[in-house]
Amino acid sequence: MSAVPASTPRAGMASSIAIVGGLFFILGFCTWINGPLIAFVKLAFEVSEVSAFLVLMVFYLSYFFLALPASWILERTGMKKGLALSLAVMAVGAMLFGQFATQRWFAGALGGLFVIGGGMALLQTAVNPYISILGPIEGAAQRIALMGICNKVAGILAPIVIGSLVLHGIGDLDAQVQAADAATRTQLLNDFAAKIHAPYMVIAGVLLVVAVGVLFSPLPEVRAAEANAGGAGGSADKRSIFQFPHLWLGVLCLFLYVGAEVMAGDAIGTYGNGFGLPLDSTKLFTSYTLTAMLVGYLVGLVLIPRFVSQERWLAVSAALGVLFCVGAYVTRDYVSVGFVAALGFANAMMWPAIFPLAIRGLGRFTQTGSALLVMGIAGGAIIPQLFALLKHQYPEQFQLVFAALMVPCYLYILFFAVAGQRAGRAHGG
Repeated sequence: MSAVPASTPRAGMASSIAIVGGLFFILGFCTWINGPLIAFVKLAFEVSEVSAFLVLMVFYLSYFFLALPASWILERTGMKKGLALSLAVMAVGAMLFGQFATQRWFAGALGGLFVIGGGMALLQTAVNPYISILGPIEGAAQRIALMGICNKVAGILAPIVIGSLVLHGIGDLDAQVQAADAATRTQLLNDFAAKIHAPYMVIAGVLLVVAVGVLFSPLPEVRAAEANAGGAGGSADKRSIFQFPHLWLGVLCLFLYVGAEVMAGDAIGTYGNGFGLPLDSTKLFTSYTLTAMLVGYLVGLVLIPRFVSQERWLAVSAALGVLFCVGAYVTRDYVSVGFVAALGFANAMMWPAIFPLAIRGLGRFTQTGSALLVMGIAGGAIIPQLFALLKHQYPEQFQLVFAALMVPCYLYILFFAVAGQRAGRAHGG
């Protein structure tokens, strides 16, 4: 069943997809900028590696705390106003982070990231089910793959932009700071921290402009209860969100997937540092992972659903994830980092498959189910933080720590692809 209201022409669907693609570009840039920020805050605020990973923890925990409130807000505002509000909230967070980071107030900077994450929780809660049910649910993975390309192109650019504007020469600066007296050290760090201010003010300005643009855009409202009711085993005879076991298994699946994605994308620089690789090289490793993801999206666009179903490709991707983790464990230095970056290819089509499979047939519960899935993004807070803590405890065994955290994630994703996504649903429902 097409999820587009009957009065909406196909040209209108194309323009809607283009607008939502722009929003996914913004999501990608504001998400994947966090990887390079780990190196930034570690030096600018003079904190440990474990503390620097609070950048990820605070950002992704905001999804857990704010996704359900976001769904309630969307019920009141409608989609367009909700999207505009989400972008405005992100703009406020960007201004707060830029200001407090410049002042080298770590708690304030983390607060700014939490606000950005809150705006993104609202944005994610709206746009993911929207693009999933904008057309036939069986082709949702293909549409989300298009969004993923927008997301990852932005993600590739984000580390390069921040690396050029803020982190250029960070290895040499770190050496100068270590050798400087107290007064010179403070001045060097103040000057370094101040570099982040202008980029984040620009980000805030762009977000506000896009918020106004979305408010006056031709985006149609999509009626989830009608578009995603499903057939047998659908929502018509269900009275509670707890009657959809495939959704809850999907929430856990998304939690583990996002944890694995953030490990491969944002924690790859820290992984490379474990081998003693130079900071000026590791600051760009996130872009390598996202390039591999971009390739994965392109492959997914060709294969799904014409040659392979989204659930079958999810199973293949999970198996590849296990193989690449093993490859990273048994190799060293840049080869091992290359296997971690290759996880981007394995990860690429996971979100596009997990999200529509988990919300399939929810009908009037679609918005709540979407919010629960967005809460699962908190996996990006927990799993990388575990890696940082365990790497600190067992620095010589950080490859084993990485594999021990990642392989179970991919094995569960494999289970969800093969059996979990069918739980509680009638065959073909």
